[in-house]
Amino acid sequence: MIEEEKTKGFNLKEIIFIIIVTAIVTSMTTGIILYNQNKLTKNITYQDLNNDEALKEFLNVYASLIDEYYEDVDKTAMLESAINGMLNYLGEDYSTYMNQEETNALAQKLLGEYKGVGISVNQQNEITSLFDDGSAKEVGLQVGDKIIAINGEVIKEVDDQTEKNPIAKYLENASIGDHFTLSVLRNGETLNYVVEVRRLLISAIDSKMLEPSIGYLKIYTFSNTLKEQVKNALTSLESQGMTSLVLDLRNNTGGYLSAASEVASLFLEKGKTIYSLEEKEGTKEYKDETEEHKNYKITILQNEESASASEVLIAALKESYGATIVGTTSFGKGKVQQTYSLEDGSMVKYTSAKWLTPKGICIDEVGISPDIEVLEDKSNLELDVQLDKAIEVARG
Repeated sequence: MIEEEKTKGFNLKEIIFIIIVTAIVTSMTTGIILYNQNKLTKNITYQDLNNDEALKEFLNVYASLIDEYYEDVDKTAMLESAINGMLNYLGEDYSTYMNQEETNALAQKLLGEYKGVGISVNQQNEITSLFDDGSAKEVGLQVGDKIIAINGEVIKEVDDQTEKNPIAKYLENASIGDHFTLSVLRNGETLNYVVEVRRLLISAIDSKMLEPSIGYLKIYTFSNTLKEQVKNALTSLESQGMTSLVLDLRNNTGGYLSAASEVASLFLEKGKTIYSLEEKEGTKEYKDETEEHKNYKITILQNEESASASEVLIAALKESYGATIVGTTSFGKGKVQQTYSLEDGSMVKYTSAKWLTPKGICIDEVGISPDIEVLEDKSNLELDVQLDKAIEVARG
């Protein structure tokens, strides 16, 4: 049988007590929600700004100019100038305002991926290159094919260099996994190919075997997809017998700090320090939390253009892994930027912290010194004396 459920009622005092407690909890919860919704940053709320006398002065001037200046005022342009003025006051090169075009270019570079079918085309809609991971190459499209229609709809050549290519326009509204038909002209014959829209990686690396046991990996930028690309490259090089790696970070000016940290985690043992951030509130250490690590010898190539995220990876591999550095002293950018996107698509970039090497060293305006200094031979650019030295070190 099923046991009968027993119930118990509340007396008047208990009911009043419950009502009071519920009211207090509700009031506190509502206050916390409203406070958090009112926050602009982790420490500043709209109420703080309402009480800021300096900001009131700024708003008074802004209102006076909008209302009383003898000509019409472009409010957007004036506010952009005001934002630039705040950043210029900081007197630091890394804290800047970026317009919409500059913001989009940076975002595209660091995103590290795009949706497409794996082709490049010119203004005449002729295929100029095919990428290995794209569906276009798989189905048989060739360099030199002239695309004349998409899904049976004839497309025109691009006259103006600023005009977007019709294939690019079509892909903007397509989704990954979509299929469509490209009609191409080849040797006077019209051919139709069904292609698939895929997620494709923007290559941020080059890799190859230099010698039977020495692998080579060059990183161009620290994008969102860098870890995936580096991991795939290392797997390929290891399968070819790599026991020593030359990591080329010359002329790499950086990118995402998270990408540098993720790549470092591919090599370091769990618990090893990657870097520290020295912020206004204090210093926080960031360690490798992954199980993955490597044991082979690493020789790093760097020069005076190796900066920012490059230097984070270089320092982590030198101090927490034991890598050897060949080349010249790195750029010396020891600051970390944070971004704030504006509604019009522009962006503010400002320094939020200094980063420190695993040993707690700030390299800002100093750089990282190589273990073996080798100057570039600019008299004969066909010779890469720095790479030759790195290979020699990797052999040892």
